Amino acid sequence: MKTLTIFTPTYNRAFCLHQLYDSLVAQTSQDFVWLVIDDGSTDTTQSLIASWTNENKIEIQYIHKENQGMHSAHNVAYINIMSELNVCIDSDDFMPNTAVALILNSWKKADKTCAGLIGLDAFKDGSIVGQLIPKTLQTTSLNDLYFKYKVLGDKKVVIKTSVVREFPLYPLYENEKLVPLGVLYLMIDQKYKWFCVNEVFCIVEYLEDGSSRNILQQYTKSPKGFGYSRLIQMQYSKSIPYTFSRAMHYISSCLFQRKFDFFSGNPKKIITLFAIPAGVAFHLYLLFKLKK
Repeated sequence: MKTLTIFTPTYNRAFCLHQLYDSLVAQTSQDFVWLVIDDGSTDTTQSLIASWTNENKIEIQYIHKENQGMHSAHNVAYINIMSELNVCIDSDDFMPNTAVALILNSWKKADKTCAGLIGLDAFKDGSIVGQLIPKTLQTTSLNDLYFKYKVLGDKKVVIKTSVVREFPLYPLYENEKLVPLGVLYLMIDQKYKWFCVNEVFCIVEYLEDGSSRNILQQYTKSPKGFGYSRLIQMQYSKSIPYTFSRAMHYISSCLFQRKFDFFSGNPKKIITLFAIPAGVAFHLYLLFKLKK
């Protein structure tokens, strides 16, 4: 059995998947399997993956499913992964040729009580996304990395599969296709730390149709998914200003659902009460931005 699963959720990305595939074929370590979760693509993704499987250059697993969004593809991946470690590499991204070897070598050095590894993302020109991890940090939670140490920019996490399975899958909501992925990492943070690695695991590219480019539209299309994430963020928040901001966002998510009970199941009812005027104002601001 391979040590690492590289899983890729994809939807109608046949035009760019070759970049990732080529980078995986070129890996200096082949101790991995590529798991492609096809979220209901209607393009040539299935035949493309079949042609690469027939080439037999790397081990590939392919799962086709109903289109339900990125988070649902993560659910399917976590159910099916059999390796010790896993990492998500998006369909528009790819890996440096030594990335798998770096991941596996870093894991050999890591404290095995950790949830996994935190590595770096970089752009095609070689520049790091955001900032390096402070060299004094050997282990940290993701929450501390961003909020205590003020490190900027997306990072790439490699997770122990056994750890992922301790936590609930992302919820699925009818007619919605997004639950912010960070809520899983936030829950993991409450129990585990991550081993820090100042090495590039992934080369990223933000395509125009990616979710990170269309976040305002996603607020209106997936208010239950965002509402779920805001409740978890409030539950674990240790900062009153941050809790207030999450309550404000939660109120807006409720209003997009035409739901006016802001308190049922809410872990921070008092702060939410005080956040109602700001939440309504934020909601009106989003409506204004969406009309422009």
